[in-house]
Amino acid sequence: MAGRVVVITGANGGLGASVVQRFLEGGATVVGVARKIQASDFNNPRFTAMTADLTDAAAVSKLIGDVVSRFGRIDALVHVMGGFAGGKTIAETDDATWMQMQSLNLTSAFYVTRAVVPHMRKAGFGRIIAVGSLTAVEPHAGLGAYVTFKSALVTLIRTLALENGGAGLTANAVLPGTMDTPANRSAMPDADFSKWLKTSDVAETIHWLASDSAGQVNGAAIPVRGRDV
Repeated sequence: MAGRVVVITGANGGLGASVVQRFLEGGATVVGVARKIQASDFNNPRFTAMTADLTDAAAVSKLIGDVVSRFGRIDALVHVMGGFAGGKTIAETDDATWMQMQSLNLTSAFYVTRAVVPHMRKAGFGRIIAVGSLTAVEPHAGLGAYVTFKSALVTLIRTLALENGGAGLTANAVLPGTMDTPANRSAMPDADFSKWLKTSDVAETIHWLASDSAGQVNGAAIPVRGRDV
């Protein structure tokens, strides 16, 4: 990964921080994106922090343009950003929750991939990895809005793979189970944490998908279950 320019969204979240750290360890130049983020979040000269609202099309277009202007290219995009809301049936889900889940889990991915793909096609190389959820293929009652848009995210990624495979690009989704993050521990204090995924393990899968050795993997939705099988 040495010399590669990698954009990572949701870079200072529970999983995002592990993804950033893994790519920095691999020698990449990393642009970490979030609504609030700063260079001091990662003490590494190859890390650059950029703030953006990824649910705003104009903001995303400016962000990607700024990255290309500064670094000359984008070799990989890792879209970690997302959001969670649950606990209500479809019949009980309000409009605000539905729109929030759509914006955070699907629209943001659409905006950022739409902005990145032309630059990757011009370069003849690119890796796109989006973080979904196991619920995309194993829906649960009470998570209707969340599951719907995580499922749609997988379809978006597979479509990108079909449209750009001949241009040197790959697009894949990683579907983790429950990850061991402070937020999840707080939300589910009685759970068996030992069965949860380490964020570093999910980051390792993402890092591999961005590598040259994964060049023949395209349009995949890869479940990462850990011990909770």
